[in-house]
Amino acid sequence: MKTNIGITEKNTSAVAEILNKLLADENVLYTKVRNAHWNVEGPDFHAQHLFFETIYDELAEIIDEVAERVRSIGHYAVGTMKAWLEITQLTEMAYGKNDSKGFIKEILNDFESLIISLREDIDKVEKNKDAGTEDFLVGILEKHEKTAWMLRSHLK
Repeated sequence: MKTNIGITEKNTSAVAEILNKLLADENVLYTKVRNAHWNVEGPDFHAQHLFFETIYDELAEIIDEVAERVRSIGHYAVGTMKAWLEITQLTEMAYGKNDSKGFIKEILNDFESLIISLREDIDKVEKNKDAGTEDFLVGILEKHEKTAWMLRSHLK
């Protein structure tokens, strides 16, 4: 059945494209954080192992919410690794060592990239007259800003 929520098909299609790119970014970032959780080594292992787990748990929630938002505006969520890697702005893990500082720097860089993109995407979504998605993205932006602050604090 066609979605009838007061937004044109053209606009929901544009918003779904934005959301699916975000879904790809969040999944790539989730995998990178999960890798850090599994492979971090060093005297701070236990604390960082738990810290990374906290981050990937929050990302898992965000991933589900983004996919459900795509569906709620009448489109399909991209759900394969191949598709995610084709549309993500992020790269797979580039850092070669397994120390927490290196993992944190790379993950922080990705969070900051997402924050910048989210700001741009919020403007695009507003132009497509989807206040619900705009508000939704602001919430994700706030969560990512907090996580970036926590990551940054580990590097002081």
